[in-house]
Amino acid sequence: MQIKEIKEYAEVRAKARAYLCYIIGRNITDNIQNGDVATVLAKLEGLNDSIDKAEAIYALDGKGIQIIPNISKSKKLRGRGKGTSRADRAYFYKTIKEHRCVLTEPYPSDISNAMVVTASFPIYDEQDELLCIICVDITLSNILRMVHPSSIDSHFGLLTKVVYTSFSIALAMVSLLLFVKGATAFLHFGIDLGAIDINEMFKATILLTLSLAIFDLVKAIFEEEVLGKEKKEGAGDGHQTMIRFLGSIIIALSIEALMLVFKFALTDPAQLEYAVYLIGGVSLLLLSLSVYIKFNLPYVKSTKKSK
Repeated sequence: MQIKEIKEYAEVRAKARAYLCYIIGRNITDNIQNGDVATVLAKLEGLNDSIDKAEAIYALDGKGIQIIPNISKSKKLRGRGKGTSRADRAYFYKTIKEHRCVLTEPYPSDISNAMVVTASFPIYDEQDELLCIICVDITLSNILRMVHPSSIDSHFGLLTKVVYTSFSIALAMVSLLLFVKGATAFLHFGIDLGAIDINEMFKATILLTLSLAIFDLVKAIFEEEVLGKEKKEGAGDGHQTMIRFLGSIIIALSIEALMLVFKFALTDPAQLEYAVYLIGGVSLLLLSLSVYIKFNLPYVKSTKKSK
């Protein structure tokens, strides 16, 4: 289960509810005469054909008891569930309370153990008495395919994941090579402290710092773009990779500037001005990143409130 899919579902939930309620209402009626529930139940097979990605379709009575076996294309699910009480399920009591078609939050299915959502559609008689509730279970991935197909399994989406994976592997190898090169730069001195070359130590520090910065970038890209893990709040959800990368670069340059200060202080004090220029560049980068985050954060907050 991917947190990214849950976040995408939250964005398209209203659209998904409207779509499913329309499909259910088009296939059955929400008001029947003479309390003839059988005429509604007879249409559920047709509803199952209309919603191709439905996991299971069933009906509940006014007490939350399933009154028919599951209608499903899956042999594992078809014919099960009759007589089961679902009075404690959100899709039952929310439908009763709101008196209309509702769509639940994602929850784990008892049978398939997959994350599913349920659309529940109430049926009333002419006296506005509840006769039954039609329920349609759909997996989280399938509901996104129905209303937001580009988010799950479009060819471009799959290609993007492959590309990000390839770049992550390549950058991870670069990070590993830099780490090995940086480690061997000072390990070859062994325990002979007198043989340690300060310049070599500075070079090793720079290589290790770059290795860490690249590894942090790889971690951000792979987690967010490939694994789909939730992005941290506060600095702009859509730009976390760039922010973390720039942050790693700033840290790396800061350490290198510090190394240059020590190096030039020991070897050539006349070159210290170049270290100062580098520190000034780092400060400018840090200021620019702070301004970017400052102006990006209100936009992110306003976008979330509008949802």
